[in-house]
Amino acid sequence: MLQTLMIWFTAALLVGAASTAWGQGLHPLPPIEPPKAEQVQLGKWLFFDPRLSGDGGVSCDTCHDPATGWGDGKALSTGYPGTEYFRNAQTLLNAAYYKRNYWDGRMSGTDLPTLVRDHLTEAHFMQADGRLIAERLKQVPEYVEMFHGSFGGEPTFGRIISAVASFLKTITSRNVPIDRYLNGDTSALSTGAREGLALFQGKAGCAQCHNGALFSDQKFHALWVPQNRNIFDDPVRHITFRRFFRTLGAPNVENYREDPGLYGVTKEKNDWGKFRTPSLREVSRTAPYMHNGSLATLEDVVAFYDRGGGDYPNKSPLLKPLGLSADEKRSLVEFLKSLTGDPLVVERPELPDYQPRKLGQN
Repeated sequence: MLQTLMIWFTAALLVGAASTAWGQGLHPLPPIEPPKAEQVQLGKWLFFDPRLSGDGGVSCDTCHDPATGWGDGKALSTGYPGTEYFRNAQTLLNAAYYKRNYWDGRMSGTDLPTLVRDHLTEAHFMQADGRLIAERLKQVPEYVEMFHGSFGGEPTFGRIISAVASFLKTITSRNVPIDRYLNGDTSALSTGAREGLALFQGKAGCAQCHNGALFSDQKFHALWVPQNRNIFDDPVRHITFRRFFRTLGAPNVENYREDPGLYGVTKEKNDWGKFRTPSLREVSRTAPYMHNGSLATLEDVVAFYDRGGGDYPNKSPLLKPLGLSADEKRSLVEFLKSLTGDPLVVERPELPDYQPRKLGQN
């Protein structure tokens, strides 16, 4: 009993100390102003509708499937037909809380509709023409009715992306053990998870970058995880890689032998190989891990950090060998699993069919 009380006390001290040591403690997610229910329902239909893609065969849930933690469960995402993507598809869980979006942070997190627009129109994702998909939805009476009820008018591209953004705001963590613990329910974490929390905030140093409500500092760091050779060994994926960085205006793309990360956006030498710190919320549902999916399990992730990360000149100075014991590694993994809440079950709607309007019909 005394040992258990000491674990609780130590963890509580470390959680409190994090605010002083690293600027932010750990705390539950703040509430989001709820979007209009009608727009959420419409956005849900659109999220699962492949008519929002160029070829009518790819929907948002192709790469962000509720059954695989709102990602796709693959190391590297499958792109739009004719392409293969070169990064891991991040979960959409809690996407509304990020300051920057994508692994390289190239888009603001404060404008979800624009993020949706980018996903729909990006050649490697869904390659849609906003004018075309609006016209498609005008040929579906149920959609026309829903748009009038939600926005007071017929389908337009702006209304489409706003509706999907409203739905994204509802994809959030729920009933998470760590949140209950931080709110005073000391029974919410097992003994092993509490030991892992103490390591997370102390010896393992995880909270240096994984802090705040998202368990992310939302900054960019060079870790130098193992390379995923499929990016360069698969010709189609390599072509997609090169084309993407050329569209960003990155120089000497043909010479890249690794993903430059943030550098592709900023063109600043010191940003080479830096990627945004991902949220650890729901992390047990979102394997494989890292920007290139090179670490298959949470155990692999802990082992990587225990070694002090990768080896490269601009590697983050925060990464150093940790010297964790086998028991400490197990406790840390147990704590990471406590960051996962109840499954967010969303049933795919039965989508309505086209009923084309007659020529000249309004």
